[in-house]
Amino acid sequence: MMDELPGAILFACSYNAVRSVMAYALMRHYHGNRIYVEACGLRAGSPDGFAIAVMDEIGLDISKYKPKTFDQLEDGFFDLIITLSPEAQHRAVEMTRTMACDVEFWNTFDATMVEGSREVRLEAYRQVRDQLKKRILQRFPVGPAPRV
Repeated sequence: MMDELPGAILFACSYNAVRSVMAYALMRHYHGNRIYVEACGLRAGSPDGFAIAVMDEIGLDISKYKPKTFDQLEDGFFDLIITLSPEAQHRAVEMTRTMACDVEFWNTFDATMVEGSREVRLEAYRQVRDQLKKRILQRFPVGPAPRV
């Protein structure tokens, strides 16, 4: 299973403040340094307090993550770009026209659109977090530790 993991993955969405940051943190948590993982957005948003709170609930700290754009990426070489919003999908397709890189579109709900009480909004963010966790573990299963 581990042979099938890409060497470098980019998670991309609209603002790099919720979906792509959650996916980045989850991927790093489950696969550590076995895969180079990066995240970006079309625009660099601001850190999102609700995203920070729901990731903290599962022991992952994203409070120090600095949102960035495609243009601010230090490395532009990825084996796989996973886009989480339609506009990020369009940008990734344009970006990969001249490079050997696969692009997957994981249409992921934008929890920032939910209005209501704090608890209603947190629940929307939890659903996004849990959906991303499930999708990551299905697509990139965590296998046994390599034998030495």
